[in-house]
Amino acid sequence: MNKPKQLTFPWNKVNKSSLEGFFTSRENSHLLSLLKDSDFLDDLFIYGTKESGKTFLLQAMCNSYSSVSKSSLYIPLKKVMNYGVEIFESLENIDLICVDGIEEAISKIEWEKAIFNLINKALISETRLILTSSKDLKSLNFSLPDLESRIRKIQSYELHPVNDKDIFDALKYISKLTSINLGDKEAKYLVTYSQRNISNLVHILESLDQLSMEMKRKITIPLIKEVI
Repeated sequence: MNKPKQLTFPWNKVNKSSLEGFFTSRENSHLLSLLKDSDFLDDLFIYGTKESGKTFLLQAMCNSYSSVSKSSLYIPLKKVMNYGVEIFESLENIDLICVDGIEEAISKIEWEKAIFNLINKALISETRLILTSSKDLKSLNFSLPDLESRIRKIQSYELHPVNDKDIFDALKYISKLTSINLGDKEAKYLVTYSQRNISNLVHILESLDQLSMEMKRKITIPLIKEVI
């Protein structure tokens, strides 16, 4: 029987996240090269701030696996906690499991045990795991020492958010990739007068694109003022 390409659960939404769509700064270049390397199949623990793009990368990895007919599952732990730890049962035959936000399990013994058991089962079945957290390893402080020990054995990388120096280039990169016509002058205005984080800027960019199509107008500074 063929494996499902990407398992669907109530928390899953259709997304177009791709590794190529992630603006790669110098600080993140090594991590992205590992994620793009089809021969690199090691488990990973990725930590970084809320705005660093961890969720985007996990969804991109699941899409990447699906594109080559490999099975994958994205688990946003905070949302999944509404469904109970049983969700971690019988996942051994999946090629890739991505668990987003493992810090949510801290001091919740039932969930810490579930993640610990998932890691152990994945080792036996050779399922690849990618775990993310907004906390680094030293700050996780799980109640279950065995879980902390297991995670420390996984390769760990920090995912850096786009810094101020690169924010303009990141915005231009994403606009070009998504075929949104954004001039340099307009991009500079957007970066100068909006919150300087990439997720906020991308949200504004998408709104501008939609509005410009509806109004049949180019993206100009006056139009940007209407949105921000």
